[in-house]
Amino acid sequence: MKKTGKKTFFIVVALIALFGVSSVLGIDKLFGDNRTTYVKGVDDIRLGIDIKGGVDVTFGPAGDYDADENQLASATEVIKTRLSSLGITDNEVYSDEKSDRIIVRFPWQVGETNFDPEAAVKELGEMAELTFRKGTDTTTDEDGNEVPSGEIVLTGEDIASASRQYRPDDTGKDYEYVVALELNDSGTDKFAEATAELSGSSTPISIWMDNTLISAPTVNSTITGGKAEISGSFDAESSKKLADQINSGALPFKMETKSFRTISPTMGEGSLGAILLAALIAFCCIAVYMVVLYRLPGVVAVIALCGQIAGSLAAVTGWFGFMKGSTLTIPGIAGIILAVGMGVDANIITGERIKEELRTGKSLDAAIKIAYKRAFSAILDGNITNVIIAVILMGAFGVPDSFFSKILNKTIFFAFGATAEGVVYSFGFTLLAGVICNFIFGVFASRLMVTSLSKFKCFKNRKLYGGDTK
Repeated sequence: MKKTGKKTFFIVVALIALFGVSSVLGIDKLFGDNRTTYVKGVDDIRLGIDIKGGVDVTFGPAGDYDADENQLASATEVIKTRLSSLGITDNEVYSDEKSDRIIVRFPWQVGETNFDPEAAVKELGEMAELTFRKGTDTTTDEDGNEVPSGEIVLTGEDIASASRQYRPDDTGKDYEYVVALELNDSGTDKFAEATAELSGSSTPISIWMDNTLISAPTVNSTITGGKAEISGSFDAESSKKLADQINSGALPFKMETKSFRTISPTMGEGSLGAILLAALIAFCCIAVYMVVLYRLPGVVAVIALCGQIAGSLAAVTGWFGFMKGSTLTIPGIAGIILAVGMGVDANIITGERIKEELRTGKSLDAAIKIAYKRAFSAILDGNITNVIIAVILMGAFGVPDSFFSKILNKTIFFAFGATAEGVVYSFGFTLLAGVICNFIFGVFASRLMVTSLSKFKCFKNRKLYGGDTK
């Protein structure tokens, strides 16, 4: 407290202003047609399908078929490949082994006017065609699509299995990841004939998922035993992905749509506009209320709330280098608003404490110091409950590979499957980020600013803090 001088207020306000501007506008550099983004702003926020509009669909095995974990992983890779081939790179795809479900979400394509979501979902759910071909040549079909033209060597029916393996490399001094193939009887003879023809040549045997090239290994020798290895610059993840893609070409089950819903972009954008307008009006009313009721601490509270909102937006965009951003949904916006409400509550508690201490006759400096010290425990208790709620929501409604899902699914939610309500995860994320920002700006920064202002002679009037003139 003694080290807090007059300059502290201006330093804190300047830092909040710079942080807020960079969080909203971002920092990028435009050179010609190339844009390099250093700090993401609100224009770079990834909007959820409830705002941007899109498709939310759940697939599962047709009939009573019970798919195992490997089959679901393979089917997941098929859908990811199909989405990429359709130009839909902004998507969420994950599997739930407990309920035999594959959950897929993707937004409307930018500028798309004739997008048929039902046709896209039908295409995603159909079986993928896996082919091994000679070379990587392509041609154009009658619809103008680029398709492979090389002679087919194998199809998915010829592959018994594919798996990731870790073995010594050719030098014997180091280890590498490879994809091991095991062919059935029909594939063994075909593969032996093709590898004998292409061995030592520059023509690879390419692997295609529908019309998408996923790998093109060269042939080093004739393979006659029905077993082969695909080597290259693989790591653990890429080798498993290729093995899953190959296995998916021979899935023993047919997928069907279990649930399906779409949200139009017009509806989502209308909801977003209404929420933002309501939030702006509410913030203005809160600002006036805080300034009128708590005077100088109220002004500081409004500045701190601006910093808290900027911090929540920065968390969503991925402004902080140590954490990834998150998709912003309508419940996510509600999480930001709720966290702002908690920030207002924290400043009200502190403002009332300052009034009480001044009314007991304490000096201004002592009242401020004691008020923040005593208010902290009440603020901490109220915010801890929100942290617990946010963590549970992120664990229960997040994708299975998220941090909190991994922890809670092993301890609490192990008996339940993954949920399709990813929009709720955004609520937990923004609520948690807002609560953390509340401590930074609503408690720490506010204390520095109020203490600094109290050092100015013109701001030593006790009435400016809600006290009397004695």
